[in-house]
Amino acid sequence: MAGAQKSLGNIRRNFDPWNDPAAKPLIEFDRVSKRFADFTAVDDLSLGIYDREFFALLGPSGCGKSTLLRMLAGFEEPTAGDIRLGGASLKGVPPYRRPLNMMFQSYALFPHMSVEKNIAFGLRQDGMARSEIDARVGEMLKLVKLEPFRRRKPSQLSGGQQQRVALARSLAKRPKVLLLDEPLGALDKKLREETQFELMDLQQELGLTFVIVTHDQEEAMTMADRMAVMRSGQLCQVAPPAVVYEAPASRYVADFVGNITLIEAVVDRVDGEIARLDSVPGPIETETGLALRPGQKVAFAIRPEKVRLSRRAPPDGTPNTLRGTVWDIAYLGDVTVFNVKLADGTLMCCTVINAARASSEQIAWEEEVFLSFGRDAGVVLAE
Repeated sequence: MAGAQKSLGNIRRNFDPWNDPAAKPLIEFDRVSKRFADFTAVDDLSLGIYDREFFALLGPSGCGKSTLLRMLAGFEEPTAGDIRLGGASLKGVPPYRRPLNMMFQSYALFPHMSVEKNIAFGLRQDGMARSEIDARVGEMLKLVKLEPFRRRKPSQLSGGQQQRVALARSLAKRPKVLLLDEPLGALDKKLREETQFELMDLQQELGLTFVIVTHDQEEAMTMADRMAVMRSGQLCQVAPPAVVYEAPASRYVADFVGNITLIEAVVDRVDGEIARLDSVPGPIETETGLALRPGQKVAFAIRPEKVRLSRRAPPDGTPNTLRGTVWDIAYLGDVTVFNVKLADGTLMCCTVINAARASSEQIAWEEEVFLSFGRDAGVVLAE
């Protein structure tokens, strides 16, 4: 797609309007709730999304993320609260009068129409002149690199090509905001990964605001400037992907985003920014910015890539050394994943990069091993 040859690094590196007190969100959810009979899909939720932001709503099925998107699109009306776009309330504004467009997971292409007619459909509905339609369709076909396929029907296209037609049709009316509801779910893994980067390039080139709904954590972390982790109609954490991954706000967020080991522990003592935790597998020393008190029950969370695995015990006095038995091994090519069973039955996950070709010296199932990690490797969670 267009823009694939340029890097977005310099553009995106300093993009953080949410940290600017003077910046006003383009989209505002103000204490929005949505109830269906006795079920509350969205519960008193407030959220701001900024102009040109690529924002992801992430959560399990039934958490309210698609309902939130449908209310923004105008397909559902809030039971309470208000939604504003550019400072103006959207209350009572029908979908076709909102300066946004929505791309569905099913793509919803017209099977009897060619690619160019699918893209032109909304423009014809708006009464645009034929010459303008032809120019806009040509622009969209070039943008998504489907010029050679303009006269094909959807059934003659691959899944990835159909996805591009749906995207071109959504962008043809030049909306201020593009809403994407699980748009890559029908694509195979490799094509999905390629399309993620293409969408990022396209969003930056067009200067639009993208709001995507997904249950795929990797998808959200790859594309989004910020992501909102949802649960039961509420926001658990809203932050850039790196913050959500490295500093989750709760056990739920830590467990939902990526692979992680949670070890239940009790605070023994705190010396400055170093907390000593007592746990069944062994003592843990960790850096923390939380105000902890001795005797407090907490969870220690650590990602697999932060853990070192060895057959030999580290030197005496090395902090954060745990002993366990290899329970499961998964070879993934670039890395090998080990699940190690600790003394209390906890399975601790660690990954080892396969920098060299496989050898007979690899650690095997049921082998006793040692796990270790630095004081800055994990995070203490009080919630």
